[in-house]
Amino acid sequence: QVRLVESGGGSVQAGGSLKLSCTPSTYLSGTYCLGWFRQAPGKEREGVATILSSGRTTYADSVKGRFTISQDNTKNTLYLQMNSLKPEDSGMYYCAAYWPAIWTWTCGSTVAEYRDWGQGTQVTVSS
Repeated sequence: QVRLVESGGGSVQAGGSLKLSCTPSTYLSGTYCLGWFRQAPGKEREGVATILSSGRTTYADSVKGRFTISQDNTKNTLYLQMNSLKPEDSGMYYCAAYWPAIWTWTCGSTVAEYRDWGQGTQVTVSS
């Protein structure tokens, strides 16, 4: 099991930017998926963005064009660049990982698919 540690959350006004980081406890290898999820109070956790070890990315419709997921393969760190933030982007942001079949060409975006989770970092966007 891999331990994941998120950082970079905070409070920002609408229209602002934040960059989240997620550092795994071990170097990730093979075919793996990393994802960012968020959960607002009283709501279910939802997928925000995913990245496959090959570099293929997916985004929720609500963040397309505003958020960018990336991975620094040298440091093995996962990032989420969030621009043009809206109040509805507020919530606890989690990074997560799982190891799919080697032939997987895109990562899943549901909570149930991910095995390892971080503790989360809070993002608050004020209007």
